[in-house]
Amino acid sequence: MSAVDGTWETTVKSPLGDQKSTIVVKSDGDRWTGTSTGQMGSVDITDGTLDGNTLNWTMAMTVPMPMTLTCTATVDGDTITGSIGAGAFGNFPMSGTRIG
Repeated sequence: MSAVDGTWETTVKSPLGDQKSTIVVKSDGDRWTGTSTGQMGSVDITDGTLDGNTLNWTMAMTVPMPMTLTCTATVDGDTITGSIGAGAFGNFPMSGTRIG
């Protein structure tokens, strides 16, 4: 089990207000898989890579509009911080804590 594995409760500061979600991380070497579940439903993590304690991934969201989000976050103990890239809409800060 890697230091990044677990269930993370996160908040993204977006123009639509705080977007809360739960991200499940399961690492396998320098790759990882998981899901992100929030107010708009659940999406699979795709292209998950791991570099030390830094996670990179993409998510194909469909609501409120179809868009691929490009994400990066760093784990420090039970804290996760990073950013969510929403293409032309810019990058939004994300932070959270491990809940399991």
